[in-house]
Amino acid sequence: MNLIEEIERVRATSRHELLEQVVKMLRNSNERYSWVGVYMVRGNSLILEAFSGERTEHEKIGIGDGVCGLAAKLGETVVVPDVRKEPRYIACFPSTRSEIVVPIKVEGRVVGEIDIDSDLLDAFDAEDVKLLEQVAKVLVERPELFLEPDG
Repeated sequence: MNLIEEIERVRATSRHELLEQVVKMLRNSNERYSWVGVYMVRGNSLILEAFSGERTEHEKIGIGDGVCGLAAKLGETVVVPDVRKEPRYIACFPSTRSEIVVPIKVEGRVVGEIDIDSDLLDAFDAEDVKLLEQVAKVLVERPELFLEPDG
């Protein structure tokens, strides 16, 4: 069974429960994924709802701020091959070298995003983009969990 099929099989009664399982599955699926989190849009901010890895102090990020905020504002996947060369990057961990942020959309509106850090330079390729965009689509197959603020 591939990762997408495993995620589709997750049974959760709340968004938080679903996201907690999915971030762990994603992080365990690829040794390049040092930290995996899901932020949800609340007003003009992104609020960290679930993560796998070290705790970050960046649990709230403004829309438009940093790489996460940029992806939410644009509604597009953002890949940063070298965070040291990205002026918008908000450092969560000194070891992070690259980042990918994939919006989660319901009815064309960004409701959250998948954020993954790697300790390796240029860790994310077209396959990662494809996989994570597919994960974002699978997550919203239960839109009722994503349209309500507390899911």
